[in-house]
Amino acid sequence: MAVTDSIADFLTRIRNAQQSGHRMVEIPASNVKKRMTEILYENGYILKYKFEKPEGEFEKIMIALKYDPATRQPVIQKLQRASRPGLRKYSGAEDLPRVSSGLGIAIVSTNKGIMTDKQARAQHVGGEVLCYIF
Repeated sequence: MAVTDSIADFLTRIRNAQQSGHRMVEIPASNVKKRMTEILYENGYILKYKFEKPEGEFEKIMIALKYDPATRQPVIQKLQRASRPGLRKYSGAEDLPRVSSGLGIAIVSTNKGIMTDKQARAQHVGGEVLCYIF
């Protein structure tokens, strides 16, 4: 079955794995999803990740999800898709959204690559707001 919105599928797989209490989630790889995974790791939302290319299969991303040790609640409280294929959302550098008063991140696709909203503001570039994470 073909996936129309691969980013929404990426977010949904992580969300579903967390709701089920899984430690690992396996996601089909693409360059955008690889960069989003790296951003999640750099910002402390996931424990670790690995890109795998089994013989004769498509490349996969293996993500180890992160939970709070005291409450056993997932570190990622909410994953929300902002721009979607039917309605793209673009923002200039000054108009990039602040997620949860700066506690969360927005992942933005710019002409300088995929980055967080804070990095985009620092480099004075705008772009397509892909998703919000907090």
